Amino acid sequence: MRTDPTLHHLWQQLNATVVGKPDTIRLTLVCLLAGGHLLLEDLPGVGKTTLAQALARSLGWQFSRVQFTADLMPSDLLGVSVYEPAQQRFVFHPGPVFAQVLLADEINRASPRTQSALLEAMEEQQVSADGTTHPLPQPFVVIATQNPLEQHGTHPLPESQLDRFLMRLSLGYPDRTAERALLTGQDRRSLLAELLQQVSHSQWAMWQAQVQALHASDALLDYLQDLVDATRRTQALQQGLSPRAALSLLKAARAHAWLEGRDYVAPQDLAVVWLACTAHRVRALGAAPQRISDALQQLLQHTPLR
Repeated sequence: MRTDPTLHHLWQQLNATVVGKPDTIRLTLVCLLAGGHLLLEDLPGVGKTTLAQALARSLGWQFSRVQFTADLMPSDLLGVSVYEPAQQRFVFHPGPVFAQVLLADEINRASPRTQSALLEAMEEQQVSADGTTHPLPQPFVVIATQNPLEQHGTHPLPESQLDRFLMRLSLGYPDRTAERALLTGQDRRSLLAELLQQVSHSQWAMWQAQVQALHASDALLDYLQDLVDATRRTQALQQGLSPRAALSLLKAARAHAWLEGRDYVAPQDLAVVWLACTAHRVRALGAAPQRISDALQQLLQHTPLR
């Protein structure tokens, strides 16, 4: 990893809070450095909320959590205009989406209408209400948690919204050593309350600017286009990757290369972020998650470098 004391302290703090998940934490940092939104899909109780809160505290970003339920309305999320007699006009009251980190907890328990209310915020970094546009705080990141679709009371996310998430990750169960550390260590709530900001806003902005400036050669772009094109031609998938997905892959690969301390993007960067950036954007016959992952891995293995 890049030899930067500030980055090292950030890395240490996150790994001490969410124990036993260094690979997931690394990809989470890649996602945020690339300016993307993150979807965490897993069973309840494995640390998804803890990871989101630890990130917000470590970066010093304003945090807001919304528990998505079947009766949650778009106005509960975005805000509402209320008539103020003293001012003789409607005044917009911002909702919880007006934060730098929005934790959309169990997003697939809300109705499709409420899920879709996030689209403008995620894509345009703004909320429109009564003909007025309200910019969101910067940076703005949605970290959504999602239960497996086979659980009771869940609704599949619209494909248009899935495409707005740069990555989908899963924490999974901890190994035995990590779980023992959880059982014998400090309570997670107390630990979160003690976390300190590790990165200034100006330094984070500088890091992101460096990520965006990383060189991607023509050969690397050819390889990326070949991978994307392979998803559109294979019979193993019902639909391939969109141009937005290709851009997401490049952003994530740049962020991973920067995290590794390089000033250029290499094919291995694409390989590391490949599944996290693509598996939620494509469909396979039967929509079996393992079938999708296997198909994407096969494409990665059989797409040659030029």
